[in-house]
Amino acid sequence: MLTFQEEKFEHVVDDCMQLVIDHWEDVALNKNDTPLDPNWEGYAQIFDAGIGHIMTARTEEGKLVGYSVCTMVPHLRYKSVKWAEGDIFFLHPDYRKGREGIRLLKAAEHMMKALGAEKLYQKIKLHKDVGKVFEHMGYHAIERVYVKDLK
Repeated sequence: MLTFQEEKFEHVVDDCMQLVIDHWEDVALNKNDTPLDPNWEGYAQIFDAGIGHIMTARTEEGKLVGYSVCTMVPHLRYKSVKWAEGDIFFLHPDYRKGREGIRLLKAAEHMMKALGAEKLYQKIKLHKDVGKVFEHMGYHAIERVYVKDLK
């Protein structure tokens, strides 16, 4: 059984180093030309500014096995609506049993709602498509994102 809690970034960053590597190994494309290189200082700044929020998943022993990081800033086109956006989410494959992934995502939703968010964007990788999970949770697909290598 996992527990879910909002935590301060500075309390989580040391615990999440290996989990971030596991996450990258699980979902990253083009690993040769897009190396894992988290901007920890940038994350610290958004958390210090109150923009970033992290929901963690831990085992009964306290081991970090998952996270959902969301941001909330005034939307440039819809300033009267409080929008939140999922930055990243990950649950270690060993803990993807039953509804644990949904429980993590729902805990992040509750966190953002408690902070005043009215809408929450979540993104998925097309090659690791968990869209059906989000649809089951009441989300609707509204955009497709494209990327082009400009090197």
